[in-house]
Amino acid sequence: MRGYKAKQDRRMMHAGHIIPGFGLTMGITVTMLSLFILIPVASILVYSFSLSLTEFWQIMTSESVKFAFLTSIVCSFVAALINCIFGVILAWTLVRYKFVHRRLIDGLIELPFALPTAVAGITLSKMYSNTGFPGKYLSAIGLDVSYTYLGIITALIFVGIPFVVRTVQPVLEKLDYQYEEAAHVLGAGRLYTFRRVILPELTPALLTGFGLAFARGIGEYGSVIYISGNSAKEHTQVISYVIMQKLNYMDYAGATAVALVMLIVSFIILLSMNIMQMQQSRRTNNV
Repeated sequence: MRGYKAKQDRRMMHAGHIIPGFGLTMGITVTMLSLFILIPVASILVYSFSLSLTEFWQIMTSESVKFAFLTSIVCSFVAALINCIFGVILAWTLVRYKFVHRRLIDGLIELPFALPTAVAGITLSKMYSNTGFPGKYLSAIGLDVSYTYLGIITALIFVGIPFVVRTVQPVLEKLDYQYEEAAHVLGAGRLYTFRRVILPELTPALLTGFGLAFARGIGEYGSVIYISGNSAKEHTQVISYVIMQKLNYMDYAGATAVALVMLIVSFIILLSMNIMQMQQSRRTNNV
């Protein structure tokens, strides 16, 4: 019986699909992947390799590049952490509660995707300046937002929050209520139930959202370019601004060298998040 079933499986594998076209679709996939991802990435490598190791090291160790990298990475990391906290709260509210205009609020979550980032940057810098609302009240208590690290983090929270919400929301929708009810029947409190029952199920999606928000924040330009102030003295320049500066000075090799390091950092972040997500999913499924 097993031999017959294995033979049937092999026959189905070699049989044609109901809807043929693997060769055509694979060709289109490879073509699009090459035109929009592989060739641009290869061009970055080509321009970067035109520099010697000494020149590459001088560019990457210059004061402006070092502080810009530090500013982008630290602010993006903090913003991604904050997004994880509030993203879970937003997703939980949208999934678990029924209230008026819930669909409208759910649609507004994706506004940062549709809104041009430059518009968001101008709006946020005006709102949180000394003359805007709520910036003037924050400034009155000694908390300046615009043209500081806090302003950069605020802008990155704005552009990164949809990544966390949209990755956590489907998991919450599929999460069975019976696990929570069983924990409640066994005497577990709300906090314990969330920490031991719900959070392990959310962790893979949460790691994915964190990685996407973190990687997006490192390369963000439009939303932070105005609110950061781009001050070399205050070290509020972000790495994307340094690249644009080098391009304005026709320093294409220097710009692509910095872009190459950004590409490597983003790839490492996403790869690490995917590995952690797979390990967490494997551990959760084994429990």
